[in-house]
Amino acid sequence: MLKQSLQYKLLQKLSPQQIQLMKLIQLPTQAFEERLKQEIEENPALDTGKDESDTFDEDLSNEYDDAGTEKIDAEDINIDEYLSDDEIPNYKTQANNYSSDDEEKNVPYAAGTSFHQSLKNQLNTYSLDDDERAIAEFLVGSIDDSGYIRREIIDLVDDLAFTANIFTSEEKVISVLKKAVHTLDPIGVGARDLKECLIIQLKAKNSNKTRSLAIDVLENAFDHFVKKHYKKLQEKFNISEEELKEVNKEISKLNPKPGSSYAGNNKIAEQIVPDFSIKITDGELDLTLNSRNAPELHVSREYNNMLKGYKESNTKSKSQKDAVFFIKQKLDAAKWFIDAIKQRQQTLLVTMNTIMHYQYDYFLTGDERKLKPMILKDIADKINMDVSTVSRVANSKYVSTPYGTKLIKEFFSESMKNDQGEDVSTKEIKKILETVIAEEDKKKPLTDEKLSKILKEKGYPIARRTVAKYREQLDLPVARLRKEI
Repeated sequence: MLKQSLQYKLLQKLSPQQIQLMKLIQLPTQAFEERLKQEIEENPALDTGKDESDTFDEDLSNEYDDAGTEKIDAEDINIDEYLSDDEIPNYKTQANNYSSDDEEKNVPYAAGTSFHQSLKNQLNTYSLDDDERAIAEFLVGSIDDSGYIRREIIDLVDDLAFTANIFTSEEKVISVLKKAVHTLDPIGVGARDLKECLIIQLKAKNSNKTRSLAIDVLENAFDHFVKKHYKKLQEKFNISEEELKEVNKEISKLNPKPGSSYAGNNKIAEQIVPDFSIKITDGELDLTLNSRNAPELHVSREYNNMLKGYKESNTKSKSQKDAVFFIKQKLDAAKWFIDAIKQRQQTLLVTMNTIMHYQYDYFLTGDERKLKPMILKDIADKINMDVSTVSRVANSKYVSTPYGTKLIKEFFSESMKNDQGEDVSTKEIKKILETVIAEEDKKKPLTDEKLSKILKEKGYPIARRTVAKYREQLDLPVARLRKEI
């Protein structure tokens, strides 16, 4: 049975402009600059730099704002709403810390020969027959960025047959691997696992008693060495603690990732551009927004002249009317983009200023133990904005401080209560845990249980499993793997 009924719903929908604004707020400095360039390229009504003759009324009316579905006659457009008698629009009188002397910082690219191409070039100096050269080049192409061949030899044999039409055996591939690939520079590339990588590097060095013993240890007791079972190693090889210490020292000099040491990887050199800067001036904190986040935009002179020409024209042709309608759309878009950038600047500054004052003691001293517990909602409540807005500001932006450049989201942390019942930041506890581990006796490193007891003595009653979680977040291994001789 069919039934018709009316139903009222109250829905909250974001306009396209609001969505675009949220995206702008989320962008870090370099990505924002790219977005700015894109908008300027796509909208000829937007221009950059100072041009005092341009007069664009910032309070453009949205009376004729359409979504493209309603036809608007050019005669209905009030030209005066897009022209202003003010010599300098309001947005040009705002403070801007941009200087023409600011250094233009572009992300540099590493140049030179790629890692794999370098390996192939080295193969040209080897005396190999056609099949061996083809196998060697295939093996080089199978090396990952760390310098390892991660695939099984039998799989490589199959691939040689199917992709290169080379029918060979596992023995032949292993022979070429050892004969050619394992002798390439950097030494250790082409290894199938860490054990083989380290042994290749040791065998390439001039032989002595310590290196021979180190090779013996890796070949016959690799698991004991990795797990730092030093007593078992001493018993197995009948060596003293001093001899084992020399072996450990020799192996620690080796490179576990030979591929990563190659300088010609042609990767983008990462460069962090701080979005904010905090300085201490006369004992007070001073916050500034990166000047590259504060561009000076205005409407191009040509578009103003075109509108004036249309207004003063006695006869208005259809092509002129179409041009005015196009100009009106571009001016609306330009006005919105300028407003959006101003709103972005204001949102960034208000949010970061609130974070700075919330963590005032930390920014004044640099002592991480003075970081207060702070979640996104704490800041959102203070600035009367949504949590998602604060998240967008904090997520991918950096602030330059007297203590280094920091990711803003690192200032956020959960709280725990100490033995006084006071809320303390989990970052404070992690810092103390890190300090305790750094100062421990490495011959007898502290277990998580002992670390938990020490923290309780310091006034932080946390369980052993919580200590383990914090230790892992700090990228610190368990006690057994922290042991040294």
